[in-house]
Amino acid sequence: MYPPSIQNLVDRFTKLPGVGPKTAERFAFHLLKRGKREVTELTDALGALLERARSCAICFDFAENELCTICANPVRDPHTICVVSDSQDVQAIERSGAFSGRYHVLRGVLDTARGIGPDELKIPALLERAAAPDPRITEVILSLNPDMSGETTALYLAKKIKELPVTVTRIARGLPLGSDLDYADELTLGDALNGRQKI
Repeated sequence: MYPPSIQNLVDRFTKLPGVGPKTAERFAFHLLKRGKREVTELTDALGALLERARSCAICFDFAENELCTICANPVRDPHTICVVSDSQDVQAIERSGAFSGRYHVLRGVLDTARGIGPDELKIPALLERAAAPDPRITEVILSLNPDMSGETTALYLAKKIKELPVTVTRIARGLPLGSDLDYADELTLGDALNGRQKI
């Protein structure tokens, strides 16, 4: 058993996604070997994250101001919304260069087994945004991961949004089932966006 301060750090690292006990130990001992400067830089970066990061007031992506850079950009098409589950998906789609509208980040997907329903996500805000008269939304693109939870969420959203005078589309099936948008290459994402179909 490690001293309490080291064990506590290892335990904190194991709470990160994809980090098991061995990797957590490597992280902890890497910081110990690198010295106070690197630990201080990491601590400062985490402090800045807690102090500055917030949700964009419109799309719920992470930002450091009231609006993210995309929502604050007057060149972006305010009439088209691309719905994604996580902030990483925004960056993946942006790298494709195929989309010039704005986004809506749900902050997850529906998952009844884990008790995640529409109210636990940013779905009510999306529906309110899609129904708002200014700016009038003309198209909502569902860009969710092609897995069971993503498909369930897309079907739920399509049903709700079809009640509004808005066209609902989804990205084309150029992505393999079970994959994550964050790991798709720019060409595949660009083709998927350009080949989207009406639901």
